[in-house]
Amino acid sequence: MVICKLPEKPRQPSLKSKTLGLIVNPIAGIAGKYAFKGSDNPELVQRAIELGAKPISPERAKEALLVLNPLKDVLRLLTFPGIMGEDEARECGFEPEVVGELSSVKTTPEDTKKAARIMAERGAELILYAGGDGTTVDILEAIDQKVPILGIPSGVKIWSATFATTPKTAGLITLRYLWGELPVREAEVMDINEQLFRRDELNVQLKGYAITPYEPQYLQGSKWMSPQTTNEIEDQNAIARSVVENLEPNTVYIIGPGTTCKAIADLLGIDKTLLGVDLVQNGRIIAKDADEREILKAIENAKSKIIITPIGRQGFIFGRGNQQISPEVIKKVGIENIIVIATPYKLSTIPTLRVDTSCPELDEKLRGYIRVITGYRQILIKKIQ
Repeated sequence: MVICKLPEKPRQPSLKSKTLGLIVNPIAGIAGKYAFKGSDNPELVQRAIELGAKPISPERAKEALLVLNPLKDVLRLLTFPGIMGEDEARECGFEPEVVGELSSVKTTPEDTKKAARIMAERGAELILYAGGDGTTVDILEAIDQKVPILGIPSGVKIWSATFATTPKTAGLITLRYLWGELPVREAEVMDINEQLFRRDELNVQLKGYAITPYEPQYLQGSKWMSPQTTNEIEDQNAIARSVVENLEPNTVYIIGPGTTCKAIADLLGIDKTLLGVDLVQNGRIIAKDADEREILKAIENAKSKIIITPIGRQGFIFGRGNQQISPEVIKKVGIENIIVIATPYKLSTIPTLRVDTSCPELDEKLRGYIRVITGYRQILIKKIQ
């Protein structure tokens, strides 16, 4: 009798080891809730810490690292010491190869540049970093286009096209790129003059181009500013008329940044900031360029609503340049009291709306479909992804 044996299940080919650099800017985004418009000024960062600000980027770096954890045995992870990557890696189960030394207890842009240079020399195939536009500029200055880079969005100003949409998608892009599934492209590196930004003036500069893994669904584009053409201004004014007609008495309106939101204030005859978050009640401003604390205090015993417009091309309604409208604020106001406004042109640049509030549970609740006011008594249903 002949016994037939079934063929063994073929073994999966072993994955080739890859080398990843990780840089964490521990102060990136720390001043966002306090309306300080960025973290480039050490005095304002210290003030934010004294007010109770907690580091954001280490936690967001860990969100990305947890996605990479299943392949930690075939991933050579290069990090800078302590809070610039080593601590976060160890907390997520990695045994990183620590390179370089910190210049002092307080990290500096020079530490970021040094870390990038060493990682490039040690064979990093990708540098994953947690920070904002300032961190991106530092890395670009240090290594130019020698190594592809990918940002975990953690700053206040995130205009550059080198960032993933969320920390989790940063981890997914990293996996797919290192193991050969994604191409690279040149991505714009942008930065804002923070001093002018704090004076409500927008001065955006193109700093150069970095090489970045390309995944169109999970990689954000660089921010586009709405052109102030006659048609665009007319559309903004039509949206403003529609919103103003429906303003409710004794309700605190949390009005976000941008020209479309400012058109509402202009129609009311009040002086709103262009780049800040202002509070309006009964047709007058009760707080200008408000931070999270002021917002929470104003809405504690009052009905409230949020009026927000998405960022052109990127599509974010929360988590980019308006961190004052924090998860705590959104939960207090209620998802049903969020009013999204956008001109038809702006929506044409946005495939989908996005959120990145630093609270994954809230982001999940926000996802779905929402009404967007696009003109006078005109509504479009748009998906939040």
